[in-house]
Amino acid sequence: MSALLPSVPEKTIERLSEYRRTLIKFHKQGVTHIFSHVIAGIHGITAVQVRRDLMLVGFSSDAKRGYEVAELIDYITDLLYGQSVMNIAIVGMGNLGQAITKYFNSKQLKLKITAAFDVDPAKVGTTIDEIPCYSMDEFEDVLSNNEIAIVILALPAKAATELVVPIINAGIKGVLNFTSAPLNFPQGIVVENYDITTILEKVAYFVKANEENEAN
Repeated sequence: MSALLPSVPEKTIERLSEYRRTLIKFHKQGVTHIFSHVIAGIHGITAVQVRRDLMLVGFSSDAKRGYEVAELIDYITDLLYGQSVMNIAIVGMGNLGQAITKYFNSKQLKLKITAAFDVDPAKVGTTIDEIPCYSMDEFEDVLSNNEIAIVILALPAKAATELVVPIINAGIKGVLNFTSAPLNFPQGIVVENYDITTILEKVAYFVKANEENEAN
């Protein structure tokens, strides 16, 4: 995956997203300031790493009071999303697709799933979780006409490979691929291949390894 910003490593962006969710929880509890070692403890990293991440994007703390929570939330939000809502389309409205839609649209993020696509005639032309579901025949037109920047793929792997060219033609800037087929796009399109099976197998391997170590 290409870095979202040339000067900020991918891992830092991932941690900033995690910090933001933590900060939102604290903010809702009435916490106004927080120290780096508190954030670090929650995320299993060092306070030095937290401070380094935030300094890298230009944010510093008050030595006596720590980071101002609401200000830091806004700062990270603007860094990740900019000032406007980013529209997303999801392809494949099976169990996974619908679960993703419910999750994202309930979080009040500046990421909004605004269109869905499926090949099932029973779904096409309907609204699923308040999202209009379109036919794949309308794919490029709907994406181009609705200022959609990101596509989430939650469909069979074979079908996903057939969408590479339509995605390029529609001017999409980012792809989150939940299929088992790794997809490659030209420079300028950010792609994250998220193979759930591979990730689960990795977890299973380390569980087995830990059990074997404990047994010896």
